[in-house]
Amino acid sequence: MANLKDLRNRITSVSSTMQITSAMKMVSAAKLSKAQDAITQMRPYAEKLTELLQSLSATLTDDQSSKYAEQREVNKVLVVAISSNRGLAGAFNTNIIKAVKYLAERQYSGKNIEVMTIGKKANDILSKTFEIHKNVNDIYDDLSYDNVAEIAEGLMQEFVDGKYDKIVLVYNQFVNAATQKVQHEQFLPIVPVESDENIVLDYIYEPSKMEIVLELIPKSLKMQLYKALSDSFASEHGARMTAMHKATDNATELRDSLKLSYNKARQASITNEILEIVGGAEALNN
Repeated sequence: MANLKDLRNRITSVSSTMQITSAMKMVSAAKLSKAQDAITQMRPYAEKLTELLQSLSATLTDDQSSKYAEQREVNKVLVVAISSNRGLAGAFNTNIIKAVKYLAERQYSGKNIEVMTIGKKANDILSKTFEIHKNVNDIYDDLSYDNVAEIAEGLMQEFVDGKYDKIVLVYNQFVNAATQKVQHEQFLPIVPVESDENIVLDYIYEPSKMEIVLELIPKSLKMQLYKALSDSFASEHGARMTAMHKATDNATELRDSLKLSYNKARQASITNEILEIVGGAEALNN
């Protein structure tokens, strides 16, 4: 059995760790509330914008199709891996890394794959295996539509220039504080949607249908990337809050166990001392 000094040191260490994990849980819970409200309010708009764009795109002829919808033979793929800058979030970052490796080994096996990392954690691991096209770490310091739009514009231009034939987003979709789903989402080219001849869209377009589509497509792509980053941001805080909650519970359980061992050791030490005193006194009497 460990001596009393070692047990006291371990109890102090575990108690300090428990205070840190508890504080991190509260911080993540506060940030999660704001991030969750943002993604919940954004989703209906983003989904309706995509639905409107797909409805209009389905009615365009081939010669009217957007440059962002050009279907080419896939030789070079860019995977945009969205992770966090900090750890202690359970399997949040690990799941993204596994998903990227799965795409490279299964879905796009034999293709020329590059990775763009958004977040430090994915870059630290994936840079050992893949060619990193670009790494963005500071976007979470000010996660806004305007800042994300700059990144989206760069990706759109590289696709138009023919640098990549397909661009895929990999991120954690926020479900709730305890659940995040890894998503593989095609960013470019725009996923074609077949028109339903039974549905008649009787709209009056002002300006022309083509001008509306050309205006909506860049905006929709920027919103798609912004939604993915907002989803990931909320998922990160949910995952970290859950991980720190479990860590706090484990630290509490370990501390209680150590206290019990300490009390048993202390009681055994006191008992031994009493026995020694009684034995000494008995020897003097004899």
